Amino acid sequence: MERGRVHIIIVAGGSGSRFGADVPKQYCLLGGRPVLMHTICRMRSALPDAEITLVVSAGMEAYWRELCARHSFESPRVVHGGATRSESVRNAMRSLPAGTDIVLVHDGARPLTGRAVVEAAVEAVCRGADGAIPAVAVTDSLRMVHADGTNTAADRSAYRAVQTPQAFDAQKLAAAYASTAESFSDDASLMEHCGHTDIVLTQGAPSNIKITNPMDLSIAELLLTRE
Repeated sequence: MERGRVHIIIVAGGSGSRFGADVPKQYCLLGGRPVLMHTICRMRSALPDAEITLVVSAGMEAYWRELCARHSFESPRVVHGGATRSESVRNAMRSLPAGTDIVLVHDGARPLTGRAVVEAAVEAVCRGADGAIPAVAVTDSLRMVHADGTNTAADRSAYRAVQTPQAFDAQKLAAAYASTAESFSDDASLMEHCGHTDIVLTQGAPSNIKITNPMDLSIAELLLTRE
């Protein structure tokens, strides 16, 4: 497949209940502006010719528009999210522009994604893969917890921690979402469920962190100052 037309879906509809802030984590400030703005800028820089759809919850769209006005920031096209991540991506896929060849799905709370990570995922799909997932080696020791409550050591060399953006053949991902109403933790899991097993791992980056708790914001601040 030639690169063709690339579309980026940035999923930012979560409530961030685990984060513990007054607003969802994607709207918290990082380096003086909301996390989500950093995320959007990174994707615009990595793929300047790609279109972007931003998924936010219906109840937060007015707040997002207010933030954009406050920071003189141009928002991508917005669609409303659903009750789950899968529903949110499905809503975005329904409005996908005609002629899209490759879709990237990215977490709104990953504000430090580099061009090399994005390009590697896109190129893997261009070479014919059904999908591509940025991944990094697991550095912590792992334990497997069994049904009876016991646990045993797991070989960490057999595992990878996955990141986003995940890239897919647009037609195959659209068909996968149209074929089931089930929810999945990520889009690669949905694709595998629908029989698309040629999902390759591409090079992620340790700095491509997802903001999950307040300490992650501090780490992201430090990483920003080192760039």
